Amino acid sequence: MPIKTPKSLPYENSTAGERALDQLRRILEGFGCQSFGIMTDVQHSETSVYFKWRERQVNLRASWKGYAEMYLKIHPVRRYGATRQRRMEAIEAQAKLSVCSILRDWVKGQITAVECGIMSFEAAFMPHILLPSGERIIDRLQAPNGLIAIEFLSDKKAQETYHSGEEP
Repeated sequence: MPIKTPKSLPYENSTAGERALDQLRRILEGFGCQSFGIMTDVQHSETSVYFKWRERQVNLRASWKGYAEMYLKIHPVRRYGATRQRRMEAIEAQAKLSVCSILRDWVKGQITAVECGIMSFEAAFMPHILLPSGERIIDRLQAPNGLIAIEFLSDKKAQETYHSGEEP
């Protein structure tokens, strides 16, 4: 059964941007993080939040390119020329704003769950915890020779599907 495309995208009208990132900093500080920072990676079109809590270093990444692509699936641009270019730039600018609010709410929800005892810090942030090598646990697991590849992709067809990016 095909996946239905929603009529709107959460956060598509978000305007918080820097305010959301300031709120995120306050959330991390209130949680007791020893250090934290936010980085914009233009090359990969993503915003990253780094923080350290009780010697655990975490790197959360959110792609504004991915958000913009999803936005375009819901609200296709059918114009051409300069008008299309301006619209695409506006969509990218909105995606950058939206991602800030998504990161804030993501961290706030996970930290609230940890503080309430719903889950441990490790359960909430495990995929994004940095290993001594500097890579995230999820990146190591998803590497071609990582645990996920070994455990779940043992047959050739599954490997081809996984590496092509198709749905299994």
